[in-house]
Amino acid sequence: MSSVEISSILDNSKELDRLKKEQEDVLNEINKIHKKLQTTPEIVEKSGDALLLKLRAFYVQARDLAENELSVSTTLMAQLDTLMQSAVPAGQQRKKIEVSEPKKKRMKADSEVPRHPPATSMRSQLELAAGLKGEQVAARVTPDDAEKDEWFVVKVIHFDREAKEFEVFDEEPGDDEDGGGQRTYKLPMSRIIPFPKRSDPASAPDYPTGKHVLAVYPTTTALYKATVVNLHRKVLYLLEFDDDEEDGSMPQRTVPFHKVVPLPEGHRQ
Repeated sequence: MSSVEISSILDNSKELDRLKKEQEDVLNEINKIHKKLQTTPEIVEKSGDALLLKLRAFYVQARDLAENELSVSTTLMAQLDTLMQSAVPAGQQRKKIEVSEPKKKRMKADSEVPRHPPATSMRSQLELAAGLKGEQVAARVTPDDAEKDEWFVVKVIHFDREAKEFEVFDEEPGDDEDGGGQRTYKLPMSRIIPFPKRSDPASAPDYPTGKHVLAVYPTTTALYKATVVNLHRKVLYLLEFDDDEEDGSMPQRTVPFHKVVPLPEGHRQ
């Protein structure tokens, strides 16, 4: 990454700090008015609409600042994603998390649960699938009878409505793949999960603390089962990945909202 790009990250970080400081100042002003209204409600009669108009203006300012903070945060995440990817040597972007035998047995029992229940009409699903051309999605590249499910970030090349099948390619297959280059797959709809749109955090599901999800492991293009620890402004998730133990403890890792999807039922890892 060039010095110009790093400088842009630093500038955006400073802008984020400025926005947060300004939000704190506006919130203090709002709280002062709230306190005044609670202790002396008759002040509204004396000041008329002026006080209420002032309060409304602060609310509008707070909303605008929050939207600006979201925009800057989203830009920073994209820049940091690029920085992390460029820092990882080619062929090492696919981390393999080994699963212990006891956990494999539990997952095998869990796989008895029916998979992929229909959430919307088939027509709606086909329209959604057709609109994913050129987009990155989560894809299970292993067959139904595989010992474990492997999910990777892939790019959609084409969707065949008649066959209900995606054609996708894996841009970062890693050293362990045959050929070592980009690899193409044809996969049914049941093996594809769209990511939330990066530009629209509201499109992401509201995952509560303790919820199991499927998330892209930092600096890789592979997805693994994880548990939600915390959510920051519906932009960043703090996650604990299964079988990610380091020095006897489970590290908590930050993952952008647009790299987290619901955990498929019966997932085997």
